[in-house]
Amino acid sequence: MSKNKSNRFLPLWMAICVVIGIFVGTFYANHFSGNRLNIINSSGNKLNNLLHIIDDQYVDTVNINDLVEKAMPQILAELDPHSVYITAREGEIANDDLRGSFFGIGIEFVIRQDTIRVQNVIGNGPAERAGVLAGDKIVEVDDSVFVGKVCTNAEAMHRLKGPKDTKVKLGILRYGENKLRYVTITRGEIPTKSVTSSYMIDDKTGYLRIKNFGENTYPELLIALATLSQQGFTNLIIDLRGNTGGYLESAVQIANEFLSRNQLIVYTEGRTYPRQEYRADGRGSYQRLPLVVLVDESSASASEILAGAIQDNDRGTIIGRRSFGKGLVQKPMEFSDHSMIRLTIARYYTPSGRCIQKPYDDAKQYDEDWVNRYQHGEFFSEDSIKHTGPEYHTSNGRVVYGGGGITPDIFIPEDTLDMTSYYKEASMSGLILQYAFNYTDENRQKLNEMKEVKDMANYLRKQNIVDKFATFADKNGLKRRNLMIQKSHKLLERFIISRIIYNILNEQAWTEYLNQDDPAVMEALRLFRAGEAFPQKPAVSTKEKKVAMASADYQNLLKANVGYHLAVNMFV
Repeated sequence: MSKNKSNRFLPLWMAICVVIGIFVGTFYANHFSGNRLNIINSSGNKLNNLLHIIDDQYVDTVNINDLVEKAMPQILAELDPHSVYITAREGEIANDDLRGSFFGIGIEFVIRQDTIRVQNVIGNGPAERAGVLAGDKIVEVDDSVFVGKVCTNAEAMHRLKGPKDTKVKLGILRYGENKLRYVTITRGEIPTKSVTSSYMIDDKTGYLRIKNFGENTYPELLIALATLSQQGFTNLIIDLRGNTGGYLESAVQIANEFLSRNQLIVYTEGRTYPRQEYRADGRGSYQRLPLVVLVDESSASASEILAGAIQDNDRGTIIGRRSFGKGLVQKPMEFSDHSMIRLTIARYYTPSGRCIQKPYDDAKQYDEDWVNRYQHGEFFSEDSIKHTGPEYHTSNGRVVYGGGGITPDIFIPEDTLDMTSYYKEASMSGLILQYAFNYTDENRQKLNEMKEVKDMANYLRKQNIVDKFATFADKNGLKRRNLMIQKSHKLLERFIISRIIYNILNEQAWTEYLNQDDPAVMEALRLFRAGEAFPQKPAVSTKEKKVAMASADYQNLLKANVGYHLAVNMFV
């Protein structure tokens, strides 16, 4: 009976075995055969499938990870100019400025003649405590020679920065000495300030320069304002020139200090990102303080949020040149290897409702926007500004424009009267920076005796410094042109002296010197004296703009490199 029953199920078992055999055969055929069109035609991710096929069948061995690293930036570049892929190393570097600190030895350096030169030593930092001085040459790192082609900015940062409490041994050559000094430095936390200058520019006017919008920008600003309050300031200049942005939240916090309760600061909105409004809470301490904000063509992103909030609410006057025009909000998304993408998820809008993002359909035109602005005369004439976006209105009815940055209320042209081809070449070639550093190094003992900007500037003006530079430049490939040198003498002197002051003192001293005859600063002071810092309601429907005629914006020639910083939160 049992034998008959087993015979009855035999065909069923055979059928099951055949089916299993078909599945197994199909799997191995698909996995090892040369024809894998079924994968391509499947509903899976096409890009993953492509990488799988290359890895499995390409004639040569391929590093798939390298392919992915190269492909991701290209994919994101198709979206917009600010959606980017960032490697783990790039992300770490980009975050340092915005975090407000990093771990290192506490020096500012430049590389001259393939050697690290210590430009400044951070007060009470690890390097200062170890006896490192400005002007020292670092020629060895951890008993390895570090000069020549290997000595690059990236490699220097890699070797000198590191985890907290780790040690690095440096071989130092000091000016006037022939024997190496060896110091061992324990790395520590090094603060990086985003409020780089804060001082009284006259008896009533405080001045603040904000380099970027990081985690500590708002508390730094509050400390600076408290210090200025003790000195009796009744007017304020906020300098955002060269500020390429950072955290949206920092810009909102700062704007809140100057706006009245419930005034709109900015709002964001995207396809899958619901509208979110940021409004003043009314607790700001400086809601009625006369205010001027300085901008230029490199003021971008979070800088434009602050400037736009001040302008649209008629809270203060914007002076300078049209800002960059970045109105997109990015969100960082990190991968397991700590690389990340920065993806645009929304646009931001100023209180009047304008998005100031300039067009980016043409990638080449977007990248060359500054060049185009210059060639079209926008840096020299307000009439050359081309507004491509619609009109909007501020709280009191003044006309403002979207679609291309923040147009200032008072335009400051760049004056080319004293500009010559010699000056441009001297500036762009780096010869002025080289000469300034060499002069500083050779005269450091004398210069260290002077602690005030005014004293050092007066001393340097008596040293025939432009002629000495021209001799140096001639020996280094820039032919001497006496007529051009004479015409640009003031510009050359100003540039050289400013860099020497920076080398000996600090960034604030550098800023103070440049501000002494800066046209935008001079116009701000005029407004305060005239009681015109608060924009008035226009008498007619058309917008009447003021133009301040002044000398060159020299700071434009000296501004820091423009980049878009990474944040751990949404940033702009």
